[in-house]
Amino acid sequence: MRLNRSRDTRPELALRRAVFARGLRYRVAYEPLKGVRRSADIAFTKVKVAVFLDGCFWRGCPTHYTTPKANAEFWAKKVKGNQARDRETDALFADAGWVVIRVWEHEDVMETVDRIIETVTERRALMANSY
Repeated sequence: MRLNRSRDTRPELALRRAVFARGLRYRVAYEPLKGVRRSADIAFTKVKVAVFLDGCFWRGCPTHYTTPKANAEFWAKKVKGNQARDRETDALFADAGWVVIRVWEHEDVMETVDRIIETVTERRALMANSY
């Protein structure tokens, strides 16, 4: 399992390239919460938008996930734990004023980029009006 990357995966690189090409700048593997070891795959720090790109296998995608036959009980427990941690992460980020965008690795990159741009633009407008 050491060979499984936690960052810079193909889907993540494709998403980052597409976001960059559309003119947005971001931080990678950013940990915005002090004392909490959770990092966003892509973070827009000024507007507090965090993007998490979830792998279908590791996060239990409802469309693509199937429990492996070998060691099925372990993997089912592992994926359930990942999903629970993701819900906790979403809540922690929301409590700190962040907007969380969760993306499955199989989702269309350009549709995802459009959703990210829309969220970042809305947050910029909201934050500009709050000053």
